[in-house]
Amino acid sequence: MTEKLQKTLADKGFGSRRQMERWIAAGRVTVNGQVAGVGTRVADTDDIVVDGHRVAKASGASCRVIALNKRAGVIVSRRDPEGRSTVFEDLPGLRTGRWISVGRLDLQTTGLLLFTNDGALAHRLSHPSTGIDREYAVRVAGLLDDDALARLRSGVDVGGRTEAFSDIRYYDGSGTNHWYHVVLMEGRNREVRDLFASQGVTVNRLKRVRYGPVILPAWLPRGAWEEMGAADVAKLRAIIGLAPDQPSRRKQPSRSMLIPYPSLA
Repeated sequence: MTEKLQKTLADKGFGSRRQMERWIAAGRVTVNGQVAGVGTRVADTDDIVVDGHRVAKASGASCRVIALNKRAGVIVSRRDPEGRSTVFEDLPGLRTGRWISVGRLDLQTTGLLLFTNDGALAHRLSHPSTGIDREYAVRVAGLLDDDALARLRSGVDVGGRTEAFSDIRYYDGSGTNHWYHVVLMEGRNREVRDLFASQGVTVNRLKRVRYGPVILPAWLPRGAWEEMGAADVAKLRAIIGLAPDQPSRRKQPSRSMLIPYPSLA
């Protein structure tokens, strides 16, 4: 059985299918020693090389998911030319394959960041068409009135495009600082900060507390990670419409990271 080369590379976490098409067109990928074309189809047995590095063949490894409580000042990248710490330095090693981040958080944003060794799962969780929402706890310098809250729900102009929270609720606060919980469907770069700035208040702390059905575990210290149990992985895959994976032989935690969530299949 064969599939398109760009799909194979995307499923292995190299990037989106469109990005992989550009890499292939630029001659950065070879298959069995020959420069590949965008229409190339590959099988599990083919020898694929990207930028001189051989792509690991299918290993039969079980789907794994990790929840990391990201620290501030750490970037979501494998390498940084400026030498800053990256989230991948905090993760456990894999015998085969590599960890793929599910979406991103900017340098100063903390909280829930998911990783998986399954490219198809990462793609489904990250792609807007899946319908996964994200929830953030936000501390701002200022207090919004009812009119401002209504505008943030209905939509405001941010850089020439209309942006909105699918939900925003006041949480707690006193004096200058006040906490809100907000929900977004995509979470573009600086979207939360820009939306609050449109109402004249500045975000001074931002933490992701939920990604779809996955919550940031209360027991997880900042900078620490925990692997999701097999039952949770199976439920997560079912929610987004992926077939069941082969059972993991790893020791599984007893605590769940999932909340009830509608099926997106």
